[in-house]
Amino acid sequence: MTLSISDAFEELPKGLRDDLIKAFTEIVDNFRQHRWEPAELNGGKLCEAVYTVLVGHLEGGKYAPRASKPRRFPQDCLALEQRYQNVPDSRSARILMPRMMLGLYDIRNNRGVGHAGADVDPNQMDATAVLHSSKWLMAELVRLLHSLTTEQASELVEDLTEREIPLVWVHEDKKRLLKTGLTWKQQTLIMLLTESGDVPEADMMRWLEHPNMASYRRDVLKSLHKSRYIEYDSIKRTLRILPPGISVAEALISEHPAWRSTAPNKV
Repeated sequence: MTLSISDAFEELPKGLRDDLIKAFTEIVDNFRQHRWEPAELNGGKLCEAVYTVLVGHLEGGKYAPRASKPRRFPQDCLALEQRYQNVPDSRSARILMPRMMLGLYDIRNNRGVGHAGADVDPNQMDATAVLHSSKWLMAELVRLLHSLTTEQASELVEDLTEREIPLVWVHEDKKRLLKTGLTWKQQTLIMLLTESGDVPEADMMRWLEHPNMASYRRDVLKSLHKSRYIEYDSIKRTLRILPPGISVAEALISEHPAWRSTAPNKV
C-alpha cells in the first residue's frame, strides 16, 4: 500500500482534518492510560468531526473548514438518511455511520462513572466500546475517501494509534532511538510508545541493536514485566507497553529537547 496515514485525510481542509485526528488520538491515548471516565474517553468530539466530514462528503466534497456540533445531534444524524437519499453509493455515509455515532454519542452523554461490586468496571467496557467504535468510524471514513478495501482502511487506522516520537527515526521496518545515554529499559519503553500492539522481541532487539538476546530477556524484558511496565509473553516472545510504562516513557519524552542529566521516573 502506497497511501500513508498522513495522506489518508488530505482531501479535508487542514482544520477539519486536525480536529478529526486529534479527537481520535485523544481517545486512543486515554484508553492506553486506563482513563475510563466518559468525560476523558470522549467520543463526542470525534462524532462531531465525523458528522462534519460526512456532510461534506455527501455534498460532493464541500467540506466545512472546522468540525462543528449539530444543533440536535441525534435528529440531525438520522436526517442524513432521507436528505441525501439520491446520492449514489451513500448507504454507509447516510445510514450506517450516523447510527454508529448515535450509540457512541450516547455513551459520552448518558453513562455514569461506574458501579461498586462489579467484576469488570463498566467504564472499561464503555471505553472498549468507544475505542472500537471510533476505529470503525475512522476506517470507514478512510474507505469512503479512497479506493481501499476494508482491510486496507483498517490497517491505516491502526497506524494512527502508533505515536509519532520525534526522537525515534522510522524508515520502513527500521527504527532508531536518536538519543544516546539511556538505559536499555528506558530505550525499550520509548520504542514501545511508538507501537500500538504486541511487538516481537526480535524486532525490538534489532531496533535497539542489543548485543545479547539472553541478557536482554533476563535483565530488561523480564525485569520490566515484573515491574508491570510491560507485558512480556515468554511463549510468543512478544512485548506490549502497560499504563505504568507509558507514564515513564512519556516522562522521558517530556525531557526533550533538554534531556536533563537526571531523567524523571528512572527505570
